[in-house]
Amino acid sequence: MRTLNTPEHQVHTIGPFFDSSSEILVVGSFPSPKSRESGFFYGHPSNRFWKILSSAGGYPVPGSVEDKKELLSAMKTALWDIVASCTITGASDSSIRDVEYNDLNMLISQSSVRTVIFNGGTSYSLFLSSGITFPGYVKILKLPSTSAANASFSLEKLKEAWSEAFADHSSRS
Repeated sequence: MRTLNTPEHQVHTIGPFFDSSSEILVVGSFPSPKSRESGFFYGHPSNRFWKILSSAGGYPVPGSVEDKKELLSAMKTALWDIVASCTITGASDSSIRDVEYNDLNMLISQSSVRTVIFNGGTSYSLFLSSGITFPGYVKILKLPSTSAANASFSLEKLKEAWSEAFADHSSRS
């Protein structure tokens, strides 16, 4: 019997969300069991991603997956994770090993992405160890994780950090 405390090999089953007009790519690490269950990114109700993103864009917090996709499109934001498959214990990013990486440059080449935002230290560390390089015109930002496990950042501090990143992007567009 498998439990949440047993390391398991998992394959990322959620495709990237983007279109040709996407200008910002937010990169997470690997979808949580709740996200995999819902079939879309940041599906755990305690993850603050959707509250923070909607605040940064001045939109209401989305409820359904369709509402989330509409918000992302309105904000010209793409979503994907750096990990294509790995061994992971439950939703613990710190347990990720045996990593295969997603082709983030494929997404960049098929969109208008000029800014890549890493959602937290794990996704950024995985990027650094991946050997992936981006075209010179791509700005890279590491922002504090929206995960509830990142208790050192209040919702307000997260909103401030993420809003600055999106405001900076908007002023360059």
